[in-house]
Amino acid sequence: MLRSVCAATIALMGTVPIRTDDYPKNPNIDILNYSFHLRLTDENDEIEGETTITARFLTDGITELRLDLIKASAARNGFGMMVAGVLSDGTPLAFRHADDALLITLHSASRAKERRAFTVSYRGKPETGLVIGPNMHGDRTFFSDNWPNRARHWLPTVDHPYDKATSEFIITAPNHYQVISNGLLIEETDLAGDLRRTHWRHSVPIATWLNAIGVARFAVQHVDTYQGRPIQTWVYAQDRDAGFYDFAVPSKDVLEFYGDRIGPFSYEKLANVQSNSVRGGMESSTAIFYGASSVTGERSVRWRNVIIHEVAHHWFGNSVTEYDWDDVWLSEGFATYFTLLYIEHAYGRDEFVEGLKSSRDRVFAFYRENRGYRIVHDNLTDMRRVTSSQTYQKGAWTLHMLRGLIGDDAFWRGIRAYYAEYRDANATTDDLRRHMEEASGRDLARFFQQWLYQGGALIVDGDWHYDASRRVLHVR
Repeated sequence: MLRSVCAATIALMGTVPIRTDDYPKNPNIDILNYSFHLRLTDENDEIEGETTITARFLTDGITELRLDLIKASAARNGFGMMVAGVLSDGTPLAFRHADDALLITLHSASRAKERRAFTVSYRGKPETGLVIGPNMHGDRTFFSDNWPNRARHWLPTVDHPYDKATSEFIITAPNHYQVISNGLLIEETDLAGDLRRTHWRHSVPIATWLNAIGVARFAVQHVDTYQGRPIQTWVYAQDRDAGFYDFAVPSKDVLEFYGDRIGPFSYEKLANVQSNSVRGGMESSTAIFYGASSVTGERSVRWRNVIIHEVAHHWFGNSVTEYDWDDVWLSEGFATYFTLLYIEHAYGRDEFVEGLKSSRDRVFAFYRENRGYRIVHDNLTDMRRVTSSQTYQKGAWTLHMLRGLIGDDAFWRGIRAYYAEYRDANATTDDLRRHMEEASGRDLARFFQQWLYQGGALIVDGDWHYDASRRVLHVR
């Protein structure tokens, strides 16, 4: 009933011009790979880094490469990074490090389709992005927290989702630590001086915020496999028994559900990681971080749903990634709705409906205080506002209403085609609309305009009367 009411109330409004976010993109430069070499110590919170960036230049005549990297300064109380030098093919390059950007001057202008590698050497104390400090048990740990644009506090990168790249982390740290990161483990070697070198490599291109490291004293369980890919649990050593129990489910079944209905899982592994840098969950690719309190030994429904949500991101957000921050609902709205779809599959229709009702209540509560808020927005001069409950819950409801409008068959056809085209790439809301129109044979301009490009919330008004002489109930 709700679906048909929603579909019937769609009205055509004036077009709202939506600009892209204001990050200084350079589509003529494509970052192909980051190789992050980091040295961590227990003596202080300073890190030493050497990052090699492999870039492809798509046009002739480019003379400068811009990277994001926060510079240490007195205004930041000494936090930030100081660059010691930049090399390309063994040749030192001139650079400027100012306004939180690292501008590298090329030794010669680029040629179209040319690849070059640049190695940036630096050191400093990160203010955020890499959280260094004691965990809940008092043990020193290092955990990344790059969302949404905090990688620049400790890694020289293009810190925006539009330019995805493969990556690797090569970490040298005291040997009482274990290291978890993206992708597959390539090397663990004990070195002189009670140090250990750990090398992880991720062969699938991802947005910058999805790169992750966790350095701690872990208990590690190899839980299962999905289509040959490992499923792992990494929890604090003190939480071994409870953590192994909590994270044993439902990851594999969730992977199977989304793989069967959407398309192939893109990644080399899936690790669930107890961490010290997030409160809820963070979908960092192949190594999902959860807050320390996620380990309860009770398989709580709340954390079960967080697991489902973060695994769903490996299809939407991680693999199909928004091209602009303005389209972040393509990540969070999708993960929220696909969490509910899995809940319906695994735990029943009643729990699915309760989830929809809860989301609806949050949509209306947010609307009362933010009546003009749009899901596809243009407020991202302040990155603290990149998401809201509307991005999650109203985004999920938009997908639910779309499914009701065009029907299950067309909805799933469109989802599969959208995923197939933009897997491991970037997409926009217009890309999604095109696929849904092709799958349904319907013009969805009004639907997308009303629910995504303008504010407001659905209000249904009506009345009824009973014609006793004719025994007919009239509902308007």
